[in-house]
Amino acid sequence: MTMHNPPHPGEFIKATYMEPFGLSCRYLAKNLDVAASTLNRLIKAQSGISPEMALRLSKALGRAPESWLAMQDNYDLWQARKLVKLGSVHKLDLSAA
Repeated sequence: MTMHNPPHPGEFIKATYMEPFGLSCRYLAKNLDVAASTLNRLIKAQSGISPEMALRLSKALGRAPESWLAMQDNYDLWQARKLVKLGSVHKLDLSAA
């Protein structure tokens, strides 16, 4: 089942962890052991969650690393569905092969 218009993981981090707990970008970045600019790009949805970042987020904030990656995949797939034109793509008949 796909989520309708899933949030970018950075939006989720900001809304679920940073704002309610008063965490600054610099403070969270320090605890993730990443540059503040790296985390800032993630929070602003200018970059995505890599496997390495998923491991860091998992340790610092909780949730399985797979859930962080799934959140990124859901967001990326939703965006791709809006942009990618599939009119020229044709299903292969693999039963005759």
